[in-house]
Amino acid sequence: MKNREFWRVVKFTLFSISAGLIEIGVFTLLNEVFHLPYWVSYLTGLVCSVLWNFTLNRKYTFQSAANVPVAMLKVAAFYAVFTPASTWLEHVLTMNLGWNEYLVTAINMLINFVTEFLYQRFFVFGKSIDTAAPTGGSHGGKA
Repeated sequence: MKNREFWRVVKFTLFSISAGLIEIGVFTLLNEVFHLPYWVSYLTGLVCSVLWNFTLNRKYTFQSAANVPVAMLKVAAFYAVFTPASTWLEHVLTMNLGWNEYLVTAINMLINFVTEFLYQRFFVFGKSIDTAAPTGGSHGGKA
């Protein structure tokens, strides 16, 4: 059981790194190339990374057959709190205190990483972990 949880954390970490790369890539493109307002760049990058991360973690990390719309609504509820809080923090630290935008984004990404793992592990997928058909063949499980 401990070994399974260890690998679950490893998978979540690797998928989160890939989601973080997507987030920072989208953020950089919108912030540096298109010169969009900071919050638009941040929010767009965050949404792209959330969709990527949710999809991979549901299938491979938590192997959940939970109802996808219900699980996504639970994740949306998390981000309904996290997004305004992190956007406010980004604004205060970058605009009011002059912190570097990339440093603040990295701080928010670390906070997101820890809180999202706990939230998904125990609330979103807690009762449906390892209920999906094994990956690689069958498409079993609840949709």
